[in-house]
Amino acid sequence: MSQLKTIQDEHLPIWMPRLAGNRGPRFLQIADALQAAVADGSLTPGDRLPTQRQLAAQLDVDLTTITRAYDEARRRNLLEGRGARGTYVAAPKVELTAILDLSMNTPPPPDGVDFDDMLKQGLSQVLMRADNELLMTYHLGGGSDSDRKAGAKWLAPMFGHLDSQQVVVCPGAQAAIAALILALTEPGDVILAEPSSYPGLRAAATQFGRHIIAVEADRHGMVPERLEEACRQHKPGLVYLNPTLQNPTAITMPEGRRSELASIAKRCNVRIVEDDPYWLLADAPPPPIATFAPEQVVYISTLSKCLTPGLRVAFVLIRDPHERERFLVALRSFALMVAPLTAALATQWILDGSADGLMEGVRKEARLRHRMARDILAGRYSGFGDGLHVWLELPAYWNSLQLARAAASSGIAVTPAEAFATGSVSVNAIRISLGCIKDRGRLQAGLQRLSHLLARRPESFSAAVV
Repeated sequence: MSQLKTIQDEHLPIWMPRLAGNRGPRFLQIADALQAAVADGSLTPGDRLPTQRQLAAQLDVDLTTITRAYDEARRRNLLEGRGARGTYVAAPKVELTAILDLSMNTPPPPDGVDFDDMLKQGLSQVLMRADNELLMTYHLGGGSDSDRKAGAKWLAPMFGHLDSQQVVVCPGAQAAIAALILALTEPGDVILAEPSSYPGLRAAATQFGRHIIAVEADRHGMVPERLEEACRQHKPGLVYLNPTLQNPTAITMPEGRRSELASIAKRCNVRIVEDDPYWLLADAPPPPIATFAPEQVVYISTLSKCLTPGLRVAFVLIRDPHERERFLVALRSFALMVAPLTAALATQWILDGSADGLMEGVRKEARLRHRMARDILAGRYSGFGDGLHVWLELPAYWNSLQLARAAASSGIAVTPAEAFATGSVSVNAIRISLGCIKDRGRLQAGLQRLSHLLARRPESFSAAVV
């Protein structure tokens, strides 16, 4: 027999449990009956309950008993009050456990930098100094003069003084890579890259009908002899390199290797795209490859990887004016321009020094997080103490896809080696990104959970899940 019944009058549905003298305190009986009614569907979320006085009168109990019963039901998340409108059955609470994201390579929020205030101040300066009409119209020349000058200043630590007319302002590095592929290669052309490389390159090349061929790499990056062999064999349209804190391996190519690769590019007359988003985050990085072969290398530096992802601005150094024009034509075919307001904010921050302050904060935070990863991952950590990510080679009993799936089941997102492969998968590893989780405590929890998972064999994990 049901413990409750619903009595309808013309104004209000009256819910009333049946009480028994030998089943414990009456307030708990009422709360238990309410919970059972919700469980069996007799009461559903949004149903209005009688007032406490009405229920006390119906059950012939004192008001305090009903107050205690309703308080207990609220503690169990069964009821919600809506002020003068009354008390209602609450919708069930869903536990939403946010994934601990170690997969997305974004700059960590720097400690001690009030980003909200910096954003407000920067936009205020832009709006005060700029012509608002210019902020809302087309800019087809690869950036305004001010934007290009800001780009030249941004690139000065790498190259010293630059002619700002050689700098093109783009809506992010991915757009720049795609436009370079369109401008400097033909359908069917080969692009050479390291065996593990930035996934955006593969996505763009595949979309445009170009073919990526992997060139052997060692602990210093692409092997010069293998590059020269591949250039002579495949006659590539481009060579793609990410020489500083490489994504995903985190290797920084030494100066000698950079010089050798630049010499090969000159001998074989092949263009290098040097995608270098992390140079300014690295500890004493070598000069860019572009310094060894200025006419042979196109250099990309993006703000989104060292300042904030929402600042979709990249600076592309192209010294040849004809190639620069071809690049702009290709860029306009799908991206047209950087949003002028975004470009103006980037320019403001670079010229007034805010960008340097933010980047220094990101650099310090990233190094602190690397120390945390080194301590938690112990002997498995193989990072270099700077940058945004760690390339973690796995024990033989895990493979990267299997580990990524197991991590996801444990509430952690990591990126397996397969996501970066330009050919067959050459290493059993995952990339761990340290910047996406804002709170250090949650990052620590994610790394600890991952460390515990790595210490277990897949069989024990599967048994625990079952």
